[in-house]
Amino acid sequence: MAKVLVIPGDGVGPEVIREAVETLKLLKKTHNLDIEFEEALAGGCAYDATGSPLPDETIERAHEADAVLLGAVGGPRWESLTYDVRPERALLGLRKELELYANIRPAMVFGPLLEASAIRPEVLRGADIIVVRELVGGIYFGTPKGVEMGSDGVRRGVNTMAYSEPEVERIARIAFKLAEKRRKLVHSVDKANVLEVMELWRLTVSRIAEEFGHVTLRHMYVDNCAMQLIRDPRQFDVIVTGNMFGDILSDEAAMITGSIGMLPSASLGDGTGLYEPVHGSAPDIAGKDAANPIAAILSAAMMLRYGLEREDAAATIETAVERVLDSGARTADIARRKEKVIGAREMGDRIRAAMSDR
Repeated sequence: MAKVLVIPGDGVGPEVIREAVETLKLLKKTHNLDIEFEEALAGGCAYDATGSPLPDETIERAHEADAVLLGAVGGPRWESLTYDVRPERALLGLRKELELYANIRPAMVFGPLLEASAIRPEVLRGADIIVVRELVGGIYFGTPKGVEMGSDGVRRGVNTMAYSEPEVERIARIAFKLAEKRRKLVHSVDKANVLEVMELWRLTVSRIAEEFGHVTLRHMYVDNCAMQLIRDPRQFDVIVTGNMFGDILSDEAAMITGSIGMLPSASLGDGTGLYEPVHGSAPDIAGKDAANPIAAILSAAMMLRYGLEREDAAATIETAVERVLDSGARTADIARRKEKVIGAREMGDRIRAAMSDR
């Protein structure tokens, strides 16, 4: 039996994760899915309860689990805390503890949502991208870092972007293996024209590409990639990039789907994987049943595919989501004017009904 650790998180996290868990519970009946659930705290709620955004008990349970399903963490009420105990440290801590070095974020356009994006439908139609982001290196983890007072009385902030060849090699191989099963095209995104660390990145990715002779590699500077994602998203298949660039580009890619509420993600290493919607905790709508649970439900599908090797169950969820969207069901973030808006709970119910009616 597979053990899934559920971490609801803060804000709308518990609302959308509830819908993902209910969807998985249905699959236990319809697809003989052999899983059990445990729950743990992380984020702002964990800080309030224990004084730590990532309690030792949560870390221990995460290591014991086969997969972790995580809601968003953080919110304005915790912004006055020092960096070492802010809710976001829980997410970074989980990634580091579980050695999750690859974040996979698919951005696919569902036909019924072509009008939901700010980008013209004729530009979007057929876009299907996976952003592979290196997750435990780069500027978010490099040292030295911090804020210090200089001898001249002026404060100075420092962060360091650093990558080793092995770090680049392993993320590149994941990108190429994904591309092998898709359109066999990888764009490696860097800033090698001005950053030495990115020159090493480019050289290393080029070397790994030789192992995958049937996959095409194209290099692209990050500023150009940011423009091209909007100008012609269909030119991309798999994008592989560093931690900071991936953070930014994957959120930009969310607009291809119509809303960040549609974007799931999987963070993978060599053991337990972490699956979470990309969106934040949205404290302004928390408790109002107004969030879009689709990203969380699709994250559960990614967990089934990458963590539990249940492609059949993952495909059932994804097909049901498309059917429900095709029927016209919309949460507020993907609704056009005059379209009826439903809440998180009803959207989850409709997706589960579509799974049962297949």
